[in-house]
Amino acid sequence: MQTLVLALLLAAVLAFFLPAVQDRVRAALHARPAAIWAVPFLLMALFSGAAVLAGAFSFSLAVLVLGYTTAPVVCAWAGPRGRPAGVVDRPAALDFAAILLLWLPLEFAAGARLVPLPARGFLHSVAYGIAILLGLVLFTGFRSFPAMKYNLPRRRSDFGLPVTAFAIAAPVLMVGGIAIGFIPMPHWPAAGATGGRMAGAFGVILAGTALPEEILFRSLIQNLIVLRFGTSWRTLLGASLIFGCAHLDNGPQPLPNWRYMILATIAGMAYGIVFQRASTVLSSAALHAMVDWTKHFFF
Repeated sequence: MQTLVLALLLAAVLAFFLPAVQDRVRAALHARPAAIWAVPFLLMALFSGAAVLAGAFSFSLAVLVLGYTTAPVVCAWAGPRGRPAGVVDRPAALDFAAILLLWLPLEFAAGARLVPLPARGFLHSVAYGIAILLGLVLFTGFRSFPAMKYNLPRRRSDFGLPVTAFAIAAPVLMVGGIAIGFIPMPHWPAAGATGGRMAGAFGVILAGTALPEEILFRSLIQNLIVLRFGTSWRTLLGASLIFGCAHLDNGPQPLPNWRYMILATIAGMAYGIVFQRASTVLSSAALHAMVDWTKHFFF
């Protein structure tokens, strides 16, 4: 049942790649903006159902999740509504606040003490899916920002860009990572890493790590920075530094993990360039997954 819950959340996130889904959500929220207030309650109910399955439900946890999903909605509601068509070209400070309220509680595992240890991994994944889903509803539907590139590939180059970028970025990341002691020298995968298992791992990394992080750091953060301050190497570097800093609290080295931050910032530059040049966030997500997959099996 837990796998089914995660699969349903992933299906909901992937459904937004269909223009018809985005159009219907956008039309419904523009026709009745107050309907956005129902979304936190629906997501809280979804999380509570998952918590019941995991034997971890509590009233305090449900209230915390309701507050977590409501806070970004408050920011989006209080922000400027945009043109009559509903499209907002220039993000406001409250839009950045909404993104922080979606991201930081998960980054610092807020409320983990309310969840029994055996259920934490599952419910963290559910919370992550809910956050991404809420972000898509808010920013493709309610706020309707352009250039999020949350769509299927539209050009042949969308498939070639990740491969070309990987060929350029991977040696840089490898040499830099070894030089600063973040990764060891490369090695062959462990004996149990069969071809099927390695192929399956790529799909898991793409769906569970690369795509959600690219939605947050490229479709939302980098895109909003560019819409606010313009396209330049400074905005690309700023978005990449934010991505790098998000890895300061990750192991395996002692925290804050400056080595990881440096490598993630360099990788973020590569992901950001691909995102800028491609027509879809799937291109930067593919590159992200290729880098993580290579690190997982060969370093």
